Amino acid sequence: MDASKTFQRWFSELRIQVRLLTAGALLISLIMASFVFWALNYIQEDARRSDQRFGEAVGNLLATTAAPLITSKKLDKVEEFTQEFLASNADNILYIFYVDAHGDYLYGSPFGTSASAYKDTAPVPALLRHVELPPVLPAKRQHRTPKGLVTDIIVPINANEQRVGAVLVGINPEASLVGRSELTRDVTSAVFVSIWIVMILGAIFNAITITQPLKELVQGVQRVAQGNFKQRITLSYPGELGALIGSFNLMAERLQRYEEQNIEEITSEKAKLETFIDTILDGAILLDSSLHIVLVNPAALSIFGWQARVVGMSILDLLPVGLRTEVEEPLDAVARNILDQAECRIVVQKRTLRVLISSVIVPGGAANLKGVVLTVQDLSKEAELNQAKSQFISNVSHELRTPLSSIKSYIETLYEYGDGLDESTKRDFLEIANLETDRLTRLVNDVLDLSRLESGREYHFEPVDIAQPIEQTLRTHQLTARERGIELSTEIGTDLPLVLGNYDLLQQVLANLVGNALKFTESGGKVRLSAHCTGDGNKVRVAIADTGIGISPEDQQKIFDRFFRVENKVHTLEGTGLGLTIVSSIIEKHHSQIHIESEVGRGSTFWFDLDGYLETCEWPRREAAA
Repeated sequence: MDASKTFQRWFSELRIQVRLLTAGALLISLIMASFVFWALNYIQEDARRSDQRFGEAVGNLLATTAAPLITSKKLDKVEEFTQEFLASNADNILYIFYVDAHGDYLYGSPFGTSASAYKDTAPVPALLRHVELPPVLPAKRQHRTPKGLVTDIIVPINANEQRVGAVLVGINPEASLVGRSELTRDVTSAVFVSIWIVMILGAIFNAITITQPLKELVQGVQRVAQGNFKQRITLSYPGELGALIGSFNLMAERLQRYEEQNIEEITSEKAKLETFIDTILDGAILLDSSLHIVLVNPAALSIFGWQARVVGMSILDLLPVGLRTEVEEPLDAVARNILDQAECRIVVQKRTLRVLISSVIVPGGAANLKGVVLTVQDLSKEAELNQAKSQFISNVSHELRTPLSSIKSYIETLYEYGDGLDESTKRDFLEIANLETDRLTRLVNDVLDLSRLESGREYHFEPVDIAQPIEQTLRTHQLTARERGIELSTEIGTDLPLVLGNYDLLQQVLANLVGNALKFTESGGKVRLSAHCTGDGNKVRVAIADTGIGISPEDQQKIFDRFFRVENKVHTLEGTGLGLTIVSSIIEKHHSQIHIESEVGRGSTFWFDLDGYLETCEWPRREAAA
């Protein structure tokens, strides 16, 4: 373990080029050693296969030559032929044996047939006097001898398509491999010498092509770290080193571009922030720590009636007197970081304003106060709506209390004095109670109708002949018109198409509009319902015109708001201020819009368009009814 740690510490202290060379040399050495080992084994195996093929060829040659000699029992000729062959052929043949069909020894070289017959040859070993032949020939088998691994090639000797014996050729490839191994050793030595030569050349190449650009890169990185983004490396190298230099130059270029564009981007972000603030409907004012205006949006300019050049001025010098009195103390408390947030509400120039004061603090604590933000909300509409709701509750309470009081009074009178009253008086009391009940029902129905329309309920639409609800409205209000001395009439075109709508809702619209027209038209006046095709031929325009008191332009902007009642201007408390709101909601359900044309003292006209269900549809002309 200590030796391993020492080596690791020593290796870590080496320069990068030395490490690269060491690793490269080790890798090349391993590769070359593996190659040499593979080459040596391949050469040896190839030599064995080559010698075995040579032995098979020799065996076939000897078997072919010896077959007729063995058949005629001319063993001396076999011996002569075999000795001549051994004398003139390969050195790696150790022996040649001839055996008969049963494996009994016939002749062998360097052994003779017998010691007496062949004195110059060695005696036949007892183990070779009989050979167990394989069942299938030719065949080969190997065995170890003092001279190395020997391969026996056994080839059959056939004569007249019958086996008369076999020849065994002993092959020893070890002798030929010695020379080849020496050659391999020489080649291996040359290879390793070449490796070290390459290493030396690589070290020189490394010093020239790697060390210098690495030094340049280190110096360049150090300069970039110091903020010099104009640093570039001009050295040109191929491969990965060149790609590294290119990447460094690209990085430096981008950092330089970022530095140059940093102020521009900050300015752009500020412009985006200002644009966002400008789109806020509420007034927004950004102050510095000394309460001077840094940024103000158009909504705030509009609320206070300021000009755009107020930037840089003190907020306390610009606020209206009443508002300044209210916000000066909390504004000073927030600016001095006594409060984080403050709120005040005040009515200025008939407008209700809500001012929220908040501190602007950067991360780091209270000592880093950067300014104050004022958010100004104009609550005038909400105040008007609350007032209208209050008026509505008052009106509804009065409308409910009045008929209920009347009904209660007449019923109590009938209950207590019914026996003393004549039939005519009783009938009058009951009629009045019935009328007051109808009045109470209308009030409740108006509230329920508006609630249903705003609940998102789906209504069924179908083809409607608009003349039918108009005529029904005429019949319903004709008696009221006669009692008030008002002329009620209709004017309906002859070529009206069917309209797509809801009959009951359209009937309610016409009833509300005609009822209002009759209510605000004096005796001797006129109210007319009309329906005609528009210019495109597939829309029907319905209008209700009267000669009543008219509506001022100011009231025309609010007349369809809920709870608003024009009759308040003429000092009457009849109605709830929901009728025209219901009318507008119903017309919107029909994908249209209610319009008004009015002039004070000369009357009003309400009109709207409805989509036709068919392109054209002829109807009999209807004369205006008086």
